[in-house]
Amino acid sequence: MKALILVGGFGTRLRPLTLSVPKPLVDFANKPMILHQIEALKAIGVNEVVLAINYQPEVMLNFLKEFEAKLGIKITCSQETEPLGTAGPLALARDKLVDGSGEPFFVLNSDVISEYPLKEMIAFHKAHGGEASIMVTKVDEPSKYGVVVMDETTGQVEKFVEKPKLFVGNKINAGIYLLNPSVLDRIELRPTSIEKEVFPNIAAAKKLYAMVLPGFWMDIGQPRDYISGLTLYLDSLRKNSPSKLASGPHIVGNVIVHETANIGEGCLIGPDVAIGPGCVVESGVRLSRCTVMRGVRIRKHSCISSSIIGWHSTVGQWARVENMTILGEDVHVCDEVYSNGGVVLPHKEIKSNILKPEIVM
Repeated sequence: MKALILVGGFGTRLRPLTLSVPKPLVDFANKPMILHQIEALKAIGVNEVVLAINYQPEVMLNFLKEFEAKLGIKITCSQETEPLGTAGPLALARDKLVDGSGEPFFVLNSDVISEYPLKEMIAFHKAHGGEASIMVTKVDEPSKYGVVVMDETTGQVEKFVEKPKLFVGNKINAGIYLLNPSVLDRIELRPTSIEKEVFPNIAAAKKLYAMVLPGFWMDIGQPRDYISGLTLYLDSLRKNSPSKLASGPHIVGNVIVHETANIGEGCLIGPDVAIGPGCVVESGVRLSRCTVMRGVRIRKHSCISSSIIGWHSTVGQWARVENMTILGEDVHVCDEVYSNGGVVLPHKEIKSNILKPEIVM
């Protein structure tokens, strides 16, 4: 089987992290976002993954080469010269996706994190015999999204309603699809949207079916959702593979700590924290709802909450970092400095307090 991952553009919503690496390579729970998806695809027998990309393909491919060997899966790029939306890339990658076997292929949105029930999706797709299957997820506030109106028993999709004012349903497109090769005949090579153009056409032909995603779902393409996604992901680990979580007197709730990280005396860590490879957390540090990426040093008695600390940064002694502060790569927060929602670009030293959310160049 094959799969296409829609990688797309610049990842502006996750700047300053995406100023250092393309968005799919930003770490989430101690591994690059896109690796969560590639591993899930490999686990159910996908042997070739095509990345639809229009930005820095060489960086992506160089990085993924090592995983190609490790996971035993072929990874190639299909590069757009102009942004083609969410459907155009499928037309562009047609030759890579169609091999004459007639087998369906997966399409995933690279920002989506979930438990990826892909095996169940294959069974669902084969059972309904339609042309395309999409995953949908239930949300509390459907008015912010495009809602999928479907038959609750068969899963057949009737229509899509964009940001409905009146309640029509609470299921939204989760960005995970399984498509027959014939779907490609419906897509022209031009900038076009799979959600707004292609799927409504298939639904009108009564050949589109939706499966409700079991477990959690989050689009982690922006910082606040990234942190919420980490909470959901760690919660899912607690249920499915608790041995991967850290434990001990200094741990509260769900925490993952890379084996090469070093944690000092008298810290209190958690809930919902990821500590990456080679990190040093000195004594008396308090961490909650945050991600600390590779090679970071957090000095004594500092306190970090609801924030993302980028690669190789330093947080000084008695510093306080909170409220969606995002430190890009190699940022140094001096001793006793306070950051309230500062978004700091790479290679910067912060010597004075950031009292309200702002971007620090």
